[in-house]
Amino acid sequence: MNISKIALLFVIFVDVAGQGLIFPLINTLISDPRAGFMPAGTSAAARHLSYGLVIGVFYLSWFLGAVYISKLSDSIGRKNGILICLAGALIGYVLTILAIAFGSLWMMILGRAITGFTAGNQPIAQAALIDRSRDETEKTRNLGYAVSAFSVGLIAGPLIAGLLSDSALIGDAASLSLPFYVAFGLVLVAIVLITLFFKDRLEERAALQVKPVEVFLLLWEVRRHPVVLRLSAVFFCYMFVWNTLYVFVDAYLTSRFQLDTLGTSMAMLILGATVALASAFLVTAANAHFSRQSIVTTASVVMVVAAALFVADTPQVVIFITLVPLAAAFAIGYATLLSLFSDSVDSGKQGWVMGVATALWTLGAGLTSLIVGDLMGQNVAVPFYVAGASAALALILMALLWRYPDLRRIARVVSGRTQ
Repeated sequence: MNISKIALLFVIFVDVAGQGLIFPLINTLISDPRAGFMPAGTSAAARHLSYGLVIGVFYLSWFLGAVYISKLSDSIGRKNGILICLAGALIGYVLTILAIAFGSLWMMILGRAITGFTAGNQPIAQAALIDRSRDETEKTRNLGYAVSAFSVGLIAGPLIAGLLSDSALIGDAASLSLPFYVAFGLVLVAIVLITLFFKDRLEERAALQVKPVEVFLLLWEVRRHPVVLRLSAVFFCYMFVWNTLYVFVDAYLTSRFQLDTLGTSMAMLILGATVALASAFLVTAANAHFSRQSIVTTASVVMVVAAALFVADTPQVVIFITLVPLAAAFAIGYATLLSLFSDSVDSGKQGWVMGVATALWTLGAGLTSLIVGDLMGQNVAVPFYVAGASAALALILMALLWRYPDLRRIARVVSGRTQ
């Protein structure tokens, strides 16, 4: 493997690891009174609302920026697109470090907004890997490397957050700021690698067209595609479940069990590692034996049960064990839904339909962060009531909408054969 590919894979790793370390650290800073970031008299309700605001701004900025940054790379080149995203991450980390130093919530929100708007590195790096592929075999191999980098990032992010913020492990050097300094350093390394060793192989570049309402036009076009429209309704609910659980599990564990950053980081590590392993080893096996509809149905039921366990008076150890089937079910169902999206359009619409999936995911994450963050101040279990209700709605919509003949045909596929 040449160093240019390594640079692209490192970009994917840095991007995913950065997202994985954010949640436990931001949760501790805002939700835990012992962190000293928020004023001492801040109520639990105000803390949950602030946490939801910080995370929500990130995802909504990502929702607005993802389409523009990805399309921009088609015009100005993959290298420049990646460097813009890395510069945004660098600025975001600087603002976050300064926010911690000065106790400024609004500076942290600004940092998250900039990072979110430029969070387009993964699709650009993947596109660059495809550009460098000489045939289908090499393309498959390169995308497999991308999945591996993504998986390592899922695991590394929570580890960086948990280990470098725990004084019991590394002594006086530990702090809630230290992981952000490390993340800043990793981004700098990525910038150097891309600047020195990556060269564009995108020969044909599209004319630069910037439309302020691009992302909304992307979603508006869904109405012309009946299969995509019906898939999107279920996908949005499905991702709303995962986003709610993923975003608020740290705040829940801190509020209910008073876990510190290391404890909540281990929860994120379990989720990330399980998603990575399930994506690598279970998705293909599940799709070889079961129809896509039955897979998504089962995954939704598992998430309903997991949400119910969080709501109940469940011991901490059981909560941690529950994270494993929850993450595995999500990963298998998510990959299956993406394959349904892919099969719902022809080859000329693949980029568009994947853009629709990304827009629905980030929009749902932003909305759940803002809405549920406010409600969580009233009851710490609210996210899991919302998640359970969303999973149930996904099941109802599947039963009602997936009867459409063209959708039913691709939803009942098992190993390339229709049931």
